[in-house]
Order: sequence, then C-alpha cells, then structure tokens
Amino acid sequence: MNPELEIIKAVLMKSYDGLPYYLKACFLYLAIFPEDYMILRRRLVRRWIAEGYSSEVRGKSMEEVLDGYFMELISRSMIMPSQQSIHSRKGIDSCHVHDLIREIAISKSMEENLVFTLEEGCSLNNHGTVRHLAVSSNWKGDQCEFENIIDLSHVRSLTVFGNWRPFYISEKMRLLRVLDLEGKWDLVDHHLQHIGKLVHLRYLSLRGHADVFHLPNSLGNLRQLQTLDISGTSIMKLPSTITKLVKMQRILASNIGERNFGIFKYTGAQSLMSLPICSAGCCVACCAPTCLAEELELEDEAQLNRRDVCTAFCCSILPYYAAGGRNPGGVEVPRWIWKLKALHTLRVVDVSVGKAVLQDIKKLTRLRKLGVTGINKRNGQELCAAIACLSSLESLSLRSYGKAGLSGCLDGLSSPPENLQSLKLRGNLVKLPEWIHWLKNLVKLKLEWSSISEHDAAIQVLGNLSNLATLRLLDDSFVGEEVRFSFCQEAFPSLKVLQLDCVRNLKSVGFEEGAAPKLELLQYSGWNNDFRVGLFSGLPCLPSLKEFMLYREHWEKTEVVEHLRGQLAENINGPVLKSWQ
Repeated sequence: MNPELEIIKAVLMKSYDGLPYYLKACFLYLAIFPEDYMILRRRLVRRWIAEGYSSEVRGKSMEEVLDGYFMELISRSMIMPSQQSIHSRKGIDSCHVHDLIREIAISKSMEENLVFTLEEGCSLNNHGTVRHLAVSSNWKGDQCEFENIIDLSHVRSLTVFGNWRPFYISEKMRLLRVLDLEGKWDLVDHHLQHIGKLVHLRYLSLRGHADVFHLPNSLGNLRQLQTLDISGTSIMKLPSTITKLVKMQRILASNIGERNFGIFKYTGAQSLMSLPICSAGCCVACCAPTCLAEELELEDEAQLNRRDVCTAFCCSILPYYAAGGRNPGGVEVPRWIWKLKALHTLRVVDVSVGKAVLQDIKKLTRLRKLGVTGINKRNGQELCAAIACLSSLESLSLRSYGKAGLSGCLDGLSSPPENLQSLKLRGNLVKLPEWIHWLKNLVKLKLEWSSISEHDAAIQVLGNLSNLATLRLLDDSFVGEEVRFSFCQEAFPSLKVLQLDCVRNLKSVGFEEGAAPKLELLQYSGWNNDFRVGLFSGLPCLPSLKEFMLYREHWEKTEVVEHLRGQLAENINGPVLKSWQ
C-alpha cells in the first residue's frame, strides 16, 4: 500500500525477468505453497521431476540437476534458505519465500494461468485453464464450486493443505501428474478408491496420514508413477500390482505404523486380543467408543471415516503385531519387486516376513538408497549377500527391534558397497561390524540402541574414517558402567557435526590437541545425573568450533553451564552456546 515501496517491487521484478527460462518455471511453481510455508528441498525437487522441469545431463541425474536449480535460486536470492535438520548431508534442506517475492510469483503465475489457490475469499468466477491447483485449509466451498471455478481437465498438479473433501480427487483430472496430499487431516482408505483412474500420475504423496491403512489394487494402473511417498501412514503392505509400475524410481515408506505400534506396545497384546468381537471381526474398543462396523446406516462422511479407521486397525494392524516377530517402521513389499528396474530409492522394507524379498532386492542393482527393518539372525546372511550386490548404494539404513537386535546379523558382509556415504544402524550390535573400517567414502554415521561395550576400540575405528563429517551417537549407542570418549590427536580429520544424545553413564568427552580439526557443531543431550562439571574437556582445542548446542533442560544446572561457557571463551574461534529442544 505504500507507494514509496514500489521501487522495491520494480527491482525484484527485474530479478525475476533476469532468470533463465529453466529457473522461471521452477520459481513460479513456488506460488503453490502458502505464505511462510517451509518447503522441503527433496519434496520440491521430486515434484519438479514429475513436472518434467529437467532432463538428465551427462554425468548427472535429474535430481542432481534440479538440486542445482534449487541452489541457483538461493544464490539469486529468489528463495530464502533454511535448514530443518542440522544433520542433512546437503546442508540446506528446505527453503521459504519472502512475502514480496511470493507476491511476484503469484501475480506472474496467474498471468500465465499456472497456479490458482482455492482459499477463503477467492474469486468464484470461472478461471478457465489452470495447470496447478492448490487447496488452502481455510477454503469451505462445495463440490459444485470446486468443479466450476476452473477446468479440472487441464490440471497437472493438485496440492491440498488441509480441510480434506472426498471430491478433491476427481475423474475429470485426466492429465494430473502430481497429487500431493501430505499432511495430517481426515484422509482415510475409501477416499483413494478411484485413484487408479489418474493414469498420468507421476508423483503421489500420502505422507503423514496415519489413518490410511491400504492402497487399492488399482494403483497398478498408474504406469507413469515415479514417486510413491507413504511415510507416516499405516500401510503395512504394498499391493502386488505395484510390480507393474516399471517407471517407479522412489518408494518412500519410513515410520510406517509407528503410532499404532505404540498403542499395541503400551496396551499389550493380551489385553487387546481379549476384547469382545463384533460381527465384522473387529474388537469393540480400540479406536472408537463403539465399533462402527456393525452399524447398518452411516449418517455422514465423518461416521464413515471412523468406521474405516476402526475396522482397518482391528482387522489389519492388530493381527499384524499380535502374530509376533513383526517390526514397526517399514512396509512389506510383494514378490517380483525386482521388476522395478528404475528403482533407486527403497525405504523402509520390512524383511521380517521372509527371506524371499531379499532375493528380489539383490536384483535392484540401480538402488542408491535402501532402508531395511525386521533384520534377525534368520535373514542376516541373505541381507548381507543382497547388500554386497548393490554396488551403486550410497545410503543404507538397517534396523532391528528386540533384545537380539542386529547382533551377529551383519558379520557376513565381506565387501560393503564402496560408494556408501550414509549409514544408519539401529539395534543391538555389541561391537562395530568389522567392515566399517573399509568405508572410506562414508560421510554420515548414525548409531542408535547399538549397546557397544568396547568404547575405545570403536572410537578409534570411527576416528580413522577420513571422510566422516557427521557422527550421531544416540540412545544407548554405547553402554557400560562408565562410558568415556577420548578423541585423540589426528582422529576424525573431516568431522563437522557431533551429536551425543542420551548415551547413558557418559562420564567424559575429551578432545586432544589436533583432534577433530574441522568440528563446527557439538550437540549434547543426556541424563541429568551425567551432566556435570568436567563432562567435557579440551573444547578450546577445537579450532573450527562454531556452536555448542545444549538441551534446554540442562540449562537449570547453572554451575555446569558456566563451566562450559568458560571453556568456549578460551576457544579462539569464539563458539557460542545455544539451547535446543
């Protein structure tokens, strides 16, 4: 409203006009997202790929090319970088758009009929052909308005930010490439029953919807699908028809069913399984006061949704865990998954159901990222044989629950993938696998529940990994009456981030002169009894240290905090002490 600020808009408009053609499309695409919305880089890049905003360049994948576009938009100040995770290998893992820049993106995208947002107060006039449709959480319109405001037959992407309505998925969207339903609202199984008719779909995200338990078999009709993101849902098993999707590149299925596993774990198998059973085979008290499967008449959509959730939990999730031996956090994939030759990301797969799937994974030689749960001594040998065949693997996540954990399961890996850059191990190990010292290209390592008892030997092995930049030692990764970490001279030459989180009985963390010369961030959270004066020593010897992040509850111990401040004050680099939660 201030006319004196018009010159700022004029300058910003010149910044837009100066963008090369390939960046203009990527920039205008940002008009889809709401004001002040944190946009994850990976989500954005995967959507750009589905939209065809780049092609492969010799020596680079489409993802790498578009990562470059993302960074170029940052360097031109068209988007503002942020970093949601300090442990991201690529540093900047998200962005947001300044309000004035966003206004330019919105106005230009509307001029070119690119993006239209259904939101409170938007024009109800027919907007004709629009390629990208976004639905705001505050839009309260009905199906008639939805179908009349724009021509749905030309919509290429649909993004919903809340206030879900079943009619958002319309058969009229014949050219739809991107269906992004990421969020936590009232999406349930029966809302997806017609999804198989969107035959041009390349990107499908149901991320975060814990009340979605199944994918329909019609998923097999989506022959163009490249990315399927079901992370955070309750989909325990992928339909067999997914093996028809030969263009599939990414199956993202982390944190599957973990909410339901928590219910099962803390309620107990016996108490849940002893509940009365209704005529549909459901227990009468799990997700709702009464089991809606017995009701003959369903009055409204909300009631139908509750019936879906209750029935799915009782008939699918409860027997799944009650059978025993199953691990949360992953999805069961069908046989013949090896037919998806283009697949380069597959995580997280539950292999506790049998060894056959490991024979299929073994044939997916283009895999770059793999996550596996349900590992035990019965399938450990086959897992090692499969990993050894995946020469292109860059990221590997292995987890196992229970007392035995990963102990003795990984010893059979004689030749790990030499290009491995990221490794996450979750579960009882007792000692580090012998092959870890061969991972000369390893950049990132995370250990959790590893119960390693040989502290000095393990730290020495890790300290010799010449490219290790991020080391995360989490819950009970090391155990013993007294856990002491000594970072010796010349150890950890490339380490930049060190996280120590809930390592029980941690008595000392010491840095010698010349150890970890590139360490920039040290993050600590632990047991209150362990946080005391003298826990950390040698902090002045870390020449690159910028930040010491201390868990907020530890700040109550003022004497210990002041002792830390004193050490940091002696460091010539001037590191700061910060709080985190």
